[in-house]
Amino acid sequence: MANNLNMKPKSGQLLISEPFLQDENFVRSVVLLCENNENGSFGLVLNKLSILKINDLLEDLEFLDLEVYVGGPVEQNTLHFIYKGEEAIEGSIQLGTDLWWGGNFEELVIKYKAGKIDLNNFRFFIGYSGWSEGQLEDELTEKTWILCDNIDSNAIFESPPDDLWRVILRQMGGDFQVLANYPIDPRLN
Repeated sequence: MANNLNMKPKSGQLLISEPFLQDENFVRSVVLLCENNENGSFGLVLNKLSILKINDLLEDLEFLDLEVYVGGPVEQNTLHFIYKGEEAIEGSIQLGTDLWWGGNFEELVIKYKAGKIDLNNFRFFIGYSGWSEGQLEDELTEKTWILCDNIDSNAIFESPPDDLWRVILRQMGGDFQVLANYPIDPRLN
């Protein structure tokens, strides 16, 4: 696991919001960093469940009664997905040992209909989190985020969304375990 000192964020890391962050889009958020390059950064909030289902968003997929997460405040008219396991979809980008981002959505649907894909290993998002060039690095310097190198895909897919922030911090160990218990509003402690 890592902290922010002397680290350049890279694809496949998690951004854990500091317990003091009050931005309503990112309070207690765990963001999967999918892309970070000279143009900026792209990530998906892993633990913010929306009220929508896939079949609410896509008419042709009324048979898909799957939860959709809010990937972030940017372009909430876009659909993204991640999955765990072996590479299953053409065009997917590997972010961790067994974690993949995106790919050919039509292929996903075809393979699902043919019984070749377990959708319990997939997570869908509307919108994304984006940072302009250098913005994420500035936020790391300001200690807005904690970087985590080791992604536990089981924790991502099996932890209840409201618990994921604490689960990841506890897995990081050390001082991060203490942060995991920090109350949202310390005045109520």
